[in-house]
Amino acid sequence: MPPRTTDSAPERRDDDRPRPDHEPAVEPDADAAAGRAGEAGEAQADETQADAEGARPEGDSAPPAGEDVDQRVAAMRRTADGARRWRAAHLAGCAALLAVALTGGAIAFGGAGNGRAGGDAAAVSAAGALSPGALARGDLDSGIASLQKHLRAQPRDFGSWATLGIAYVEQARTKGDPSRYPQAERALKRSLGLKPGNDRALAGQGALAAARHDFTGALKYADRALKQNPYNERALCTRIDALVELGRYDDAVKAADTADDRRPGVPVFTRYAYVRELRGDVRTAREVLERALDSADSPADIAYVATALGQLAWNQGDYKAARDHYARALAADDAYLPALEGRARAEAADGDRAAAVKGLEQVVARFPLPGPLVALGELYEDRGADGDRAKAGDQYALVDAWTALARAGGVNADLDSAMAAADHGDRKEALRAARAEWDRRHSVHTADALAWALHVNGRDEEALPYARRATATGYRNAAFLFHRGIIERATGDEREARDHLKAALDLNPGFSPLGAREARTALKDLEKNR
Repeated sequence: MPPRTTDSAPERRDDDRPRPDHEPAVEPDADAAAGRAGEAGEAQADETQADAEGARPEGDSAPPAGEDVDQRVAAMRRTADGARRWRAAHLAGCAALLAVALTGGAIAFGGAGNGRAGGDAAAVSAAGALSPGALARGDLDSGIASLQKHLRAQPRDFGSWATLGIAYVEQARTKGDPSRYPQAERALKRSLGLKPGNDRALAGQGALAAARHDFTGALKYADRALKQNPYNERALCTRIDALVELGRYDDAVKAADTADDRRPGVPVFTRYAYVRELRGDVRTAREVLERALDSADSPADIAYVATALGQLAWNQGDYKAARDHYARALAADDAYLPALEGRARAEAADGDRAAAVKGLEQVVARFPLPGPLVALGELYEDRGADGDRAKAGDQYALVDAWTALARAGGVNADLDSAMAAADHGDRKEALRAARAEWDRRHSVHTADALAWALHVNGRDEEALPYARRATATGYRNAAFLFHRGIIERATGDEREARDHLKAALDLNPGFSPLGAREARTALKDLEKNR
């Protein structure tokens, strides 16, 4: 599976644990997450209020959320189809086209609803503010609508502007729509303009930077927020995320320990487990996640933690356990995208290809993101029926389209681009993107991406040190082992190649429909040459 992201964990419910005097009791999480820096002048504030609040003329209503998503996905698919047929000419204007396609009718504040009368959002409190935790536990679109109404009446409520910022980040994640990030940025700037240096908006800026893959910026904002409030849960979690993604694993372990001491709970536990998994300590990772699941008491938390357990099991090749965990996640939230994607991947690895294809088709029909798009494309290629190659090409073209949109929303998409393009796109572009990402951060995932991009460009001697670095922490990832084995074979080290290809297939024999097939073929050839 793709790298696990941790910046969007559900926020914890309110608890009764005593807090320092400087941490507000009304909103214990005290951390509206999202974006980038800046102080808002009056002109920016006016633009923010008009854009973020989405004031509409009377009678101008937004389309229902389902219709809105369907229209956006259809527009994206039309764009990608054009890209597939004349990609070079089309992609130059792809970002602008997709930004219009994905945000039409919805970029104004209040532009997306879920069509349910009343919604599920928690009510605005007596003070008018809606906490980030309440947003995570309720219906997001309705919660945003409540915040909008409140901010129209109380436009100087800096805390609600910060909460609005994280709500937009969450919308970007759940709708697969990076165009929400500029809205989050403006809301957070407004919060800081009203109260410079407030920890909630700073933590929000850190989370937005992380969502945009600016992990150096995310670390900076998290540290600034923690100077103001050492117990800010969002900042503590973003700090772990940033250190992990920068490849600073020893520092990430310390940050996870600190967060666990200060704010133990589901968001911290899941990150703590992932740090341990990256160091090869699968047993501890599993135990921590199981304890987190036992303590989870909201559907959002249950779905999130059960999905993390499913991914951990899938990485170790335990497909039955993975499917069980995904089933529990979907019992809590039957529309939880990561669980739907994970279940489909587990079905594919377990030999149920028809169910996997159907599941991934349902996922990408609503949320055409790079991970499931590539997975579905590879399943089509592996199936090999009439028209499947063209279907696969459609999925890979959509990755190009998503990448253009992400960049238009301020997201650094080089890692996603490198991973997809190395196998299914422009190999030179894959190498450019991987090198650019390596210049920014030295994680195991960027090391693996650069190693593989160098390999597909015929530069195996240069690739080998990066492949070794990707596997050096003890992280048990079959794709990394496969890549290393193939590169070692290309450099003439057949003994090491056999060992790593066998390790990949022993660990997770269904890690990729096409990759696993290539690994088996290469290993068979190596065995013949012994």
